[in-house]
Amino acid sequence: MWKEIGGREAGQIRPNSFANRVKSHRLSTLQLSNYKEIVSPHKGSINSLQVDLTEERYLLSGASDSSVAVYDVQRATDYEGGGHIAKHRSVFVVDKQHEHGHKYAISSAIWYPVDTGLFVTGSYDHYVKVWDTNCTRVVMNFKMPGKVYRTAMSPLAASHMLIAAGTEDVQVRLCDIASGAISQTLSGHRDGIMTVEWSTSSEWILVTGGCDGAIRFWDIRRAGCFRVLDQSQSQLGRRPPLLKRKVSISKSLSAGQNSSVKPRAPQKKSANGNGVRQSSVGRIPAKGSVRQRLHPGMLSSQDRATAHYGAVTGLKVTENGMYLLSAGSDSRIRLWDVESGRNTLVNFETVRLQTSKPIQLATTQDPAVVFVPCMTAVKAFDIWSGKTCLTFRGHYEYVNCCCFSSQDQELYTGGNDRQILVWCPSRHISDGVDAGPMQDQDNWSD
Repeated sequence: MWKEIGGREAGQIRPNSFANRVKSHRLSTLQLSNYKEIVSPHKGSINSLQVDLTEERYLLSGASDSSVAVYDVQRATDYEGGGHIAKHRSVFVVDKQHEHGHKYAISSAIWYPVDTGLFVTGSYDHYVKVWDTNCTRVVMNFKMPGKVYRTAMSPLAASHMLIAAGTEDVQVRLCDIASGAISQTLSGHRDGIMTVEWSTSSEWILVTGGCDGAIRFWDIRRAGCFRVLDQSQSQLGRRPPLLKRKVSISKSLSAGQNSSVKPRAPQKKSANGNGVRQSSVGRIPAKGSVRQRLHPGMLSSQDRATAHYGAVTGLKVTENGMYLLSAGSDSRIRLWDVESGRNTLVNFETVRLQTSKPIQLATTQDPAVVFVPCMTAVKAFDIWSGKTCLTFRGHYEYVNCCCFSSQDQELYTGGNDRQILVWCPSRHISDGVDAGPMQDQDNWSD
């Protein structure tokens, strides 16, 4: 570590490279914390976890006993073991005894992206509720046609305040906090929607995964989905870095300039006798081009495409918005290129995933690693190779959700054993930071 710091001070290591190496080293030493503990008040399985997006200080959890709780993960409430173990008890808990609490299991609990003054819960009692954090009171109710599996709000939204809700109904519903009504329904899935995720590069793009095995992309400004992912449409690996692409383009241009100029083919004369080619505007295109210009989500062949052989149980868009990770009841994890909509064919190692309920994935900020709940364990996979980097074992029953805090480099996991476990980097400072598989990020993050 000190050698790396000296290299950074001498200017031998670039700032981004140094930060990536330190973060990757801390990530590789994640272990069950023996100095930090979250005391869970829940009496049912933990279904949802999220750290607020503004301060990354408050952890929100939702459980199957109809309760939701908030914890301060940076300031402990008390200490045990001679002051060595920090206990983080809930700041407040809202359960079914509350006047406006949920009656059945809470499947989703998310923060309002702008601040911690509001949070949103979705439940099997067919309701999506918006809560005032300061007075723990419901300020808005949205009635859904069935069980609510997942809710999501765009972290980039500046023009809307929409909550996307995936339910056991075939339609995705957009609930508008500004008007207090359901402003839009998105039709296309043929079965319930288990997971919804907003794009991290556009506030208008929504991604949904259904029990029909389909992953659909929606632009909420227009009707219909504009893309349906097909697992048979693939490309090998990830896109090349932007700098390398620029170099290859410039090389091809220079090679084209040096090559001999080919003779120009004679133009066919039009009906008016001149040699000017007619504009394509107003012309009736051929049948094949008509099919290409049609909305991809409207074509019958593409509309029935599937991303998984079974229900899509988890979605996660990488922080740069370039890739999408999906998990399915077929126990497969896939990495998709968002721009091309193709499967990158990354061969993730064989795992067992839950099939009856949605799971919550998490990624690092880079992104280099994805955390996936795999039955009673959580596995960290290298996104580009699909190999298992780390395996976290500590829960006694199935793990349902995980959340990674990029600020503290901590992982939070919740499961059916009613516990929320904290995984922290080792406090031991090594003399050097070796460039392992999780450190090889300089070519795209700088």
